[in-house]
Amino acid sequence: MQIEIGVNMEFIRSEDKSFEEGVRRATALGYKWVEPMVHNGRELLSEAGYFHSFSMENDPLEMKDILDRYSVRPSGLSSHCPLMRPEISVPYLEKAVRFAAAIGAPVLATDEGIRPEWLDDRECFEVMKYTLKKILQVAERHGIFIGIEPHQSISRTTEGLLRIANLVDSPMLRVNYDTGNAFLGGADPYAGLQSVLPKLVHVHAKDIALTQAETEKGKVTGTPVGCACGDGVIDWGRMISILHAGNYKGVLSVECGTSPQAEKSLSYLRNLLQRS
Repeated sequence: MQIEIGVNMEFIRSEDKSFEEGVRRATALGYKWVEPMVHNGRELLSEAGYFHSFSMENDPLEMKDILDRYSVRPSGLSSHCPLMRPEISVPYLEKAVRFAAAIGAPVLATDEGIRPEWLDDRECFEVMKYTLKKILQVAERHGIFIGIEPHQSISRTTEGLLRIANLVDSPMLRVNYDTGNAFLGGADPYAGLQSVLPKLVHVHAKDIALTQAETEKGKVTGTPVGCACGDGVIDWGRMISILHAGNYKGVLSVECGTSPQAEKSLSYLRNLLQRS
């Protein structure tokens, strides 16, 4: 695999559509890779076809049938769960690992979650280490990577992100780098990407509009979606050069808010990759 372009299913959320409709739309736009989101249990919007998240109570081969029907592949699963809450994250992420293995998704994107007030600095890392050790037992058996994403108070810095990603000595514990979250959290996204290359397994290609950058940079730890790639503050040519130099062979999973943004992002990134 060389560098491929995929899309996170968040792009269809603004239209209140189902998972299958999101996959159909991604295919129509020209994508060959998608990043589904999964959840536990049942909830009204997904069951009614108004939300793209897919319940892990369903047979994972049902999701695979949908992906196969539209000839797209999963670059990973969006499976964010608070690592500092093992009573929640251990059963959820273990189930997500088995789900990912069944559909052929190589990585789970997750983060440390919102820090509980009752954990001090030392305890935060002890609890996350326990959680990751437990999850990685299952991930190693199934050959699924756990990709830590910069998205909360600790991982907003490159130092904090890498500290989490090195809590357990496992080849399956890696980094899912989110360019937009890193920028908004106050990190240098280019230096950050360079630093995580040895652990990099998946990339969220998220651009940040200038207005959002001006009002939120350094004040938030991330954002759900960005603008179209090429319309914001991220220098994608520079990002791609770093990835090429680091011999990255994986997916740039576009995280944007609408179908037109997803279409524009694909065209923009495809042209850059063809020229690189």
